[in-house]
Amino acid sequence: MQLFTKYGLDGAFRISHVIVAVMWMGLLWFFNFVQVPAFAEMEPAARNAAMDKITWRALWWFRWAAAATVVFGIAILGIGEQYHDGAYWTETTVGPVLLVGILFGLVMFANVWLVIWPAQQIAIANARNLLAGGEADPNAAAAARRGAMASRQNTIFSLPLLVAMVGAGHFFLGENFGVVSSGKAMTYLIIGLVVLVVLELNALGMISGRGNTGLNVIYETHKNAMITGFGLIVFFYILAEVLLTA
Repeated sequence: MQLFTKYGLDGAFRISHVIVAVMWMGLLWFFNFVQVPAFAEMEPAARNAAMDKITWRALWWFRWAAAATVVFGIAILGIGEQYHDGAYWTETTVGPVLLVGILFGLVMFANVWLVIWPAQQIAIANARNLLAGGEADPNAAAAARRGAMASRQNTIFSLPLLVAMVGAGHFFLGENFGVVSSGKAMTYLIIGLVVLVVLELNALGMISGRGNTGLNVIYETHKNAMITGFGLIVFFYILAEVLLTA
């Protein structure tokens, strides 16, 4: 008797993918909806102590949950035969929605490891140095800003990402969904990619301090980021209704 079947592994990978994704998204929202507003109200010494005792621990779980989410997602794609068929991605209602979600997730993962974590290392090291009576790092403020902007962009991406991941298997499987023309599917994918690239480039511009792009308002508060994220949910759902219904 086989201890592990293909279907059993697929289920195990999916459950694991969901668990670590919940951890990743939960910590992302904690940082943006709880920690950042709280830090703005705290005295510098208290804020530094919180970064020393809480933030660095949360960031460990945060970045490895992001990595595990990607690893288990790749495992699901590797074991699922339907994902190996190009027509699944370009001629069905499910494939394009899922692929847009995957692309959002990969960019978010890159933001975690290439922007947020390096920036937070500088900020946390500065907080610990100040707690020890040392001098402030002149690069700490800029690093904290880089991390905050990337984190806020990830918050914006996280909402349509989750709807795409869930929606691919639930919202777009009814009688009005199924097989669509490759032209409609590719149009959906291209629009999704354009939205992703424009927002990410805008965030990178904010991170590097290259000035106002006209979209900076979406990063000003966590509420603005939430509104933008929910706006993207509505946009992509309407887009799917227009392009991906039979």
